[in-house]
Amino acid sequence: MAKEETIALVLQGGGALGAYQAGAFEALSGAGCCPQWFAGISIGAINAAIICGNPPEKRVEKLRAFWEQVTSGAPASFLSGGFMNAIFADASANYAATFGAPGFFRPRLPPPAPAWPYPPTDLSFYDTGPLRETLRELIDFDLINAGKTRLSVGAVNVRTGNFQYFDSFEGKIGPEHILASGALPPGFPPIEIDGELYWDGGLVSNTPLQYILDLCEPKRDLCVFQVDLFGARGPTPATLLDVAQREKDIRYSSRTRLNTDLLKRAHELRAAVKRLSEKVPPRLRKDPDWLALSELGDVAGVTIVQLIHRRAAYETQSKDYEFSRGAMEDHWKAGLADVTATLTHPDWLTRVRPDDDVIVFDCTREIDTARGKGAGS
Repeated sequence: MAKEETIALVLQGGGALGAYQAGAFEALSGAGCCPQWFAGISIGAINAAIICGNPPEKRVEKLRAFWEQVTSGAPASFLSGGFMNAIFADASANYAATFGAPGFFRPRLPPPAPAWPYPPTDLSFYDTGPLRETLRELIDFDLINAGKTRLSVGAVNVRTGNFQYFDSFEGKIGPEHILASGALPPGFPPIEIDGELYWDGGLVSNTPLQYILDLCEPKRDLCVFQVDLFGARGPTPATLLDVAQREKDIRYSSRTRLNTDLLKRAHELRAAVKRLSEKVPPRLRKDPDWLALSELGDVAGVTIVQLIHRRAAYETQSKDYEFSRGAMEDHWKAGLADVTATLTHPDWLTRVRPDDDVIVFDCTREIDTARGKGAGS
């Protein structure tokens, strides 16, 4: 008898690039794919909270409202061509860095002096009070906490440096938990929750995949749509600006494909332990060493669909804070197109759910290879 399957959506952090995730969700929603579990870091936590905090028929509408609001401040591009678009992208990012993004963040005036002590929640260049109000306007937190869908967002304890997830199945989620997940220093201030201060979860891990894999139920299969905003592969830098972009891509990609390969290997070993349990003689079944190993053998079938935002020709190192309407629309369309291509791919249409195994779908790898970028991690 086939197991039931939990569908999860995993959303990486990446600032303005998060519109890609909104487009990806629009495609999933349009195809009738309804995740029951959402996990996010930073902008991924914001997108996930907007989705979980609205009924299905309003989710895309609310995502669109958020992204149109935060990209309403930058001037429209009057340039054309790849190089000229790169110039505009940097100018637009500088505009956001100077004036903020509507409904998201605004600069502190005057900014805090570097060596002068301040209350911890004032130690940042920007104030995220506007985002708190936006979250309250767009999200029904009572709906999130009603238990119909599961929301997990990651943050880092400033005092201990430990990574922590706030999970709607384990406690109530409020605006402060979403703010904490996206509180990237020194731009944004730490957020206080229950007497502790928290920063952006991307400081430790920018991809919340492992959390879902660790907590998934062995009695249910798992299908994870993993939507990443940074790709680890890229060209060799030719300028110092290129160096800054490559460093950011590598740091925040969280080695997506490498970690997935390691997961697959670990899952194979656990499945081997499960098969071995049938061959262990009775005299060894109570041996402490075997009992420790046998606990690892209860596994489910896991399907991982990787969707990694491809680098546009005009993107620069400032792409994650380039909040122009044009860039947002480009990211949104890319997410929509990539998920549509995945869901209509012959391999997906003919997929068979794995039995105690891990299967990885990676149409981005195929697209990158077709464009001459290679297919590495």
